[in-house]
Amino acid sequence: MRLGVLDIGSNTVHLLLVDAHLGAKPEAFASHKRPLSLVKHLDEQGAITEEGQRELTGFIAEAARFAARHRAEDLLSFCTSALREAANGEAVLQRVAAETGVELTELSGAQESAMTFFAARRWRGWSAGDILNFDIGGGSFEIAYGRDELPSTAVSVPLGAGRLTRDWLGEDPPSKDQVKALKSYVREELEAARREFPTLSGHTEVLATSKTFRSLARMTGAAPSAEGPYVPRGLAYAELKPLVKRLATMSAAERAELPGVSTLRARQVFAGALVAEQAMKVFGIETLQICPWALREGLILRRLDSLVREGAVAVPTAPGVGHVNLARELRKPSRGEIPGGRPLAAAVEHAH
Repeated sequence: MRLGVLDIGSNTVHLLLVDAHLGAKPEAFASHKRPLSLVKHLDEQGAITEEGQRELTGFIAEAARFAARHRAEDLLSFCTSALREAANGEAVLQRVAAETGVELTELSGAQESAMTFFAARRWRGWSAGDILNFDIGGGSFEIAYGRDELPSTAVSVPLGAGRLTRDWLGEDPPSKDQVKALKSYVREELEAARREFPTLSGHTEVLATSKTFRSLARMTGAAPSAEGPYVPRGLAYAELKPLVKRLATMSAAERAELPGVSTLRARQVFAGALVAEQAMKVFGIETLQICPWALREGLILRRLDSLVREGAVAVPTAPGVGHVNLARELRKPSRGEIPGGRPLAAAVEHAH
């Protein structure tokens, strides 16, 4: 089936159409997005301005028509910190629904963190043991940890790259005092968040999602996105630390010349790099791996799971699989025996 995912983020508004079915990797069919920094459309009271609301509703109406034109069967529409924390967020959600017919689901920080972790787990599979996942957005930084499909700990802290740039880095490039103050604030927030998490085992795999981490990996030598999602990409603390110092001295225009940095994100990439560096330091991480799946993929996969539970999607079975009475098969006489002379079937029944 064709699913649409409408993501109202802090930097962009993005509609992704994917062809997906149970047991298969979601394949992108079409994408429609536009740069829209909602944090730049906040007034002094923290409310989204009339201009920002018009741009938002205009794009959402356009996205709904795009999804219908390409025969999307389902549309998942959600928003994260940009609307979640706006002083008039609820009123904006009501206006969007009234003018476009699209009802946006407001994800909490914990939900955003958990669904991103879910996508990372599905991407890595069970070959990974415990997973610690980092995701730096425009408004918040999500951290999640666990060994199951959903995390046992999921938090969201107000350390988004766009937010920090707006609130702490007024100059371009930032002054040394601004950098020092921001670093102290980020460190304090992360040390508080770290206390929510258990001691990491030696089998913990550290992953990172989001455009910020992909850009940092690219700047430290990882393969470009054009080489596809299956090329392993990593980020080492030893390489990130000098990069942060370098970015602090550069203007946004100079950063935009670096590989993996767009003009849209050039101003905020330093704040994102500083958060990544401090997170790796606080959690004691030497290297992490970049995961190409994140929140959108997590919501798609969760939606497919829910459709199966509701009976709206049939669970496919391979020939000869799924139609065997397993209990009856185990009771059949077995030619093989285990040490001690007990039939295999009897051993299995005893184990249960």
